Amino acid sequence: MSDADETELEKPFAVEKAKTGRAKCKKCKSNIDKDTIRIAKLMSNPFGEGKMKAWHHVNCLFEIFAKQRATTKKIDNPQEDIDGWDQIADDDKKIILEKIEKFENNTPYKKKRPASTASDEPAKKTAKQSLSSVKPSPNVKINVSDKSNDEKKISNHRDNTFRQFRNICAEVANASSYLEKTAIVKRMLTTGYDGDNFKGDIVMWCKMFLPMANKMIYNLQSKQLVKLFARIFILDENDMIEDLEQGDVAETIQKFFQLNNAFKPNNKSSLTVHEVYSFLEQLSQLTKEDEQIFHFKSIITRCTSNDLKMIIRLIKHDLRINAGPKHILEAIGPDVYRAYQLSHDLDTVLKRFTDELSKPICSTNMSKNKTSPQNKVMISLMTPVFPMLAEACTSVEMAMKKCPNGMLSEVKYDGERVQVHKQGEVFCYFSRSLKPVLPHKVNHFKEFIPKAFPDGDDLILDSEILMIDTKTGQPLPFGTLGVHKKAEFKDATVCIIIFDCLYYNGDILLNKTMAERREILKQRMTTIPNRVVLSEVQEVYNPKDLAEMIAKVLKMGLEGLVLKDMNSLYEPGKRHWLKIKKDYLLGGAMADSADLVVLGAWYGTGNKGGLMSIFLMGCYDEDIDKWVTVTKVHSGHDDATLDKLQKELEMIKIGKDPNLVPNWLKVNKPMVPDFISADPKKSPVWEITGAEFTNQGVHTADSISIRFPRVTRIRSDKNWSTATSLKELKKLFQTSSESIDVSLLLKTSSPTCKINKAVVKKKNSLKRKHSVDCDEENEEDNLMINTAAECSGENKQNIDGKMSKQIKISEKKVEDCIQNKIEGKYYEIIGNDKIKGVLGGLRVVLSDNIMTERRKILSQTLITSMLIHRYFSN
Repeated sequence: MSDADETELEKPFAVEKAKTGRAKCKKCKSNIDKDTIRIAKLMSNPFGEGKMKAWHHVNCLFEIFAKQRATTKKIDNPQEDIDGWDQIADDDKKIILEKIEKFENNTPYKKKRPASTASDEPAKKTAKQSLSSVKPSPNVKINVSDKSNDEKKISNHRDNTFRQFRNICAEVANASSYLEKTAIVKRMLTTGYDGDNFKGDIVMWCKMFLPMANKMIYNLQSKQLVKLFARIFILDENDMIEDLEQGDVAETIQKFFQLNNAFKPNNKSSLTVHEVYSFLEQLSQLTKEDEQIFHFKSIITRCTSNDLKMIIRLIKHDLRINAGPKHILEAIGPDVYRAYQLSHDLDTVLKRFTDELSKPICSTNMSKNKTSPQNKVMISLMTPVFPMLAEACTSVEMAMKKCPNGMLSEVKYDGERVQVHKQGEVFCYFSRSLKPVLPHKVNHFKEFIPKAFPDGDDLILDSEILMIDTKTGQPLPFGTLGVHKKAEFKDATVCIIIFDCLYYNGDILLNKTMAERREILKQRMTTIPNRVVLSEVQEVYNPKDLAEMIAKVLKMGLEGLVLKDMNSLYEPGKRHWLKIKKDYLLGGAMADSADLVVLGAWYGTGNKGGLMSIFLMGCYDEDIDKWVTVTKVHSGHDDATLDKLQKELEMIKIGKDPNLVPNWLKVNKPMVPDFISADPKKSPVWEITGAEFTNQGVHTADSISIRFPRVTRIRSDKNWSTATSLKELKKLFQTSSESIDVSLLLKTSSPTCKINKAVVKKKNSLKRKHSVDCDEENEEDNLMINTAAECSGENKQNIDGKMSKQIKISEKKVEDCIQNKIEGKYYEIIGNDKIKGVLGGLRVVLSDNIMTERRKILSQTLITSMLIHRYFSN
């Protein structure tokens, strides 16, 4: 082979037109169409000597470049760096050259290279060969990542070792408070191991601390990892899977690493954080088992058992340190986390804060740095923005207090949240967790969004996608966006509902009010029926209007409402919107519930590993004389109750084997548990409460299930015969929306609780006054509860034609109320008594011989809990 040929083969990239269309892009995993230009990055061949080509779409490769460290090799000179450059057409060359130019212009941390001359060429090659010999000018600021990544890898300073990273993770995990966790990280990144100055790579440490934010995808679930390491260790896979039931795959692999004979753990760790990160980067690009096994073997020989355990946790994106981005990034500086909230892109945030990271981290520097994070990191196209969220709203009164300027009341559809980025003709779609949305759900919007926004060249839209029945115009239930589910609805299309705009043709709209952003959407957007539509909203200034809208939405079977203050800004990551759902209202009194029997259980994960902590709930179907499944529930029990259940529940282990399911149980294969009840007629009955009843076909109780289930009560007063049967469950499902009692919402909406539109700009907060007065005028040994509307300027005796009434409750019932309050049954005391009238204010009249202490208990528990939760629903 000639020297020229050898040089040609050593080029780090290759380009050509796809020959067959069978090859898949290493980034997006989709096929590269035939005759489409593609670029390969040459990588080490895990199966032998030489290099292998990892093909990418052109756009995908440059997206990878944008997330890589500045020292990682990129395309600088196509003629020198790309094999096959001379063989492609000029039009294809133009596309790649434009990408290179755009990448360099949009990468502020990329060093500007001076124009090269002939005399510079030898120096350029020398610099690549020996980076350590190049000493920067004292006047030049150096990026932390650029400055010494290669030097640090060579130096093996303790601040750069993987062992030190593990030690700090252990300290953070053991810290009890979040402030203490941040202090530990800050101390390490300030003083380092020597106590003098941190000599490691801050950017690399942050990436290692936050594996969930790095967005490296390995597609390796726990059982897949066990399968790989069973082959590596030459051990029985079933033994490892049985140990995996304890819940921590990292500990399982560590345990068998110590037991195997094929690879013995090192006594001392020799890895650096850079070597581990590089290993993970390469692992994320491998998809075949043989390639992954070969890759794991390359690092196992240098691992201690603790090293391998931590590497597995990095792969699982969970270090078990109970610390997130806020606690890690605030150790660097207060602006770093706030900037991260704007753009959920760790690489971009850390690189934009290069100047701060290159200085020692100390309180003095932090106090001097008054720069707003918006000046450091702004939102940018094709980089997902952390979405604004909503907190649970439990009442109309809470909504009016939280939104004193008036609100936009928006229907909360039961779909999937999607953030749309459009840059020219290029589209990106991100989920609520900022991951790419599956193509089959969003690809067709490329045709409709340009029509909906004819002048919108560059956009960032906040939206929701769901299936719409084209005949009725009604939304279909959650879960119908799946590939197989969509096929079942021939008369339905995927529709995108736009509810906010963050960026429009170069203008960042985060600091505009909700009303202003809404107006921009109304002016710029053209509705395309059943494809691209604007969300339904209603301006609300009156509590009665809000209560009626809640009633209407819940009666229609929709999920609820989202409420947004008219003057609110878009604050990424903040829960400053409100969401109203049926199970949030009246302390959960309006939620759907059923008394179900425990039929089986699964092992938990994490801290609940090795415990039965997820339970299969069901009911009896007398028509077929079998038990059917309704839902699986994993919340509602505290740790003490879970420990108690391990001994009390009579279960038989079947290990999710469908062949071991007893004849008395009708269960679909995906719902086969680890344990099955020994006798369902002896199993306990629990009250299961959820957001709503659903019908999605996963369970065998006529496909009825409960969404977001939780255990609200252990019904020791019931057994299998008095629990909810399938016939009763069907009836509950049918009457769920019909039985919604919103009378309390409507009756508690006092006419005085209005927001005056004329003074909205003055931000006059709404204040409703509920007074509870102790009056001694009544000499009877009775409790008298008088509901009277306190409405200024109106007759208390006649509000909307409703007369206030008094109901007497004997002192014996008062004593019963106090006693049963402890047992959580106070709402059952009144029985058939009803309190009618408008609940504008409450007056409590107590006789002299009822002690002051009882007055407090009654006013706090009887009034707030009994009246509000129960009386008006009777």
